[in-house]
Amino acid sequence: MSFSQLNIITPILKAIEQEGYTIPSPIQEQAIPILLEGKDVLASAQTGTGKTAAFAIPIIQALYHQEQRLLSKRLIQALILAPTRELAEQIKESFRNYSREMSIKTEVIYGGVSQKNQEVALKKGLDVLIATPGRLLDLINQGLLTLSHVKYLVLDEADRMLDMGFIHDVKKIVKLVPEQRQTMLFSATLPKEIMKLANELLKHPVRIEVTPPEAMVDKIKQSLYYVSKKDKTHLLIDLLVNPKLESVLVFTRTKHGANKLVKELLSYGVKADAIHGNKSQNRRQQALTDFKGKRLRVLVATDIAARGIDIDELSHVINYDLPETPETYVHRMGRTGRAGLSGEAYSFCSQDEKSLLVAIIKHIKMDIPVIEHKVFQEKTKFNQVEKQNVKSVESKTVVDKKNNHTKTNAFRFGFEVKKNDGTKKNHQKGNTPSNMRLSTNQYRNKNNSKSK
Repeated sequence: MSFSQLNIITPILKAIEQEGYTIPSPIQEQAIPILLEGKDVLASAQTGTGKTAAFAIPIIQALYHQEQRLLSKRLIQALILAPTRELAEQIKESFRNYSREMSIKTEVIYGGVSQKNQEVALKKGLDVLIATPGRLLDLINQGLLTLSHVKYLVLDEADRMLDMGFIHDVKKIVKLVPEQRQTMLFSATLPKEIMKLANELLKHPVRIEVTPPEAMVDKIKQSLYYVSKKDKTHLLIDLLVNPKLESVLVFTRTKHGANKLVKELLSYGVKADAIHGNKSQNRRQQALTDFKGKRLRVLVATDIAARGIDIDELSHVINYDLPETPETYVHRMGRTGRAGLSGEAYSFCSQDEKSLLVAIIKHIKMDIPVIEHKVFQEKTKFNQVEKQNVKSVESKTVVDKKNNHTKTNAFRFGFEVKKNDGTKKNHQKGNTPSNMRLSTNQYRNKNNSKSK
């Protein structure tokens, strides 16, 4: 099926074509016709399935046919609530891209930045408003905007808004929106609390579920490493020796942990940055832009900040810390399985995280292959290498016939990698690109200083 078969008007079809899309994704194919009919929708769709276009296209088409958009004063007719600033920005860009051939004004408001520019945009008038709940309520309480003309209401990433404690704010906002409206609720997962909210907000909704999140995990190659807390950073450095880890999204449990890890990675010459709630919006956006532009190799994020990260063909996801809930693990995995593509994910499990691992395995109903490894920390190992007179990234490969996998001992970090096909893999001089190469001298100096 093509987009033209979904009864989408020509201006939007042209915009979609300019974006490089030719075939609608499953969520788009199912949701767009229903929403064009004016029905409410409750949709369960994982990040990366194209759900933003699924609700943006029908709203833009409806607004295009509204005569009210031609009035001298634009009124907010569509409101999209999002949990994070990053996601709000992504939605804004999507609306602007799909409506580039039309006179539809879209703006975004969120906290963490000055509200002056947002006030100016509101005074000029707009058709579509994307907002985070907190800042939206602040501006409403200041009398700077009204939601009395909203006809289309979208709750995106509803499960994350629940996790972040925004549900009470959401309910306050909904009370300010006319009852006669079309409501759309999109969520990666549908726990009981979200179903209860849906029953309160939606009227006879059409239920759509595209690729259950757990099913998407099958497309992702998962690996598990048992490692102590103090050795996690060393293990991460070990893995980053492999140039195949081109763009890596690393999840930590805390903001402090994210900052500390970035500092360690930078000390080893790895280009990295972090995004979390304590960073300003400008710094978060700059880090995300640099990561997308391949100027950063590693982006370290907390789960809350990661919502809204839209990166195609992300090569690897690494769970530096296991998540508190199995559903979050599935959502993290979805970052590297975008739009049906395959991906790879590594999980680090320390002794105190084993209960979290058990819950994850039970939830996804599959075992995660365990990879044995040696974390290189001891100075004596460097001395052994120096005796061998090795100056570049070289390795010896030992085939373990019993386990049918290959162990590769890279002298620089002493890691082991497991190959499924049992073939040998030799690290030879020059194999690692210069922009990914880690400094041997830097690592040696760091370990020498620790041993003193």
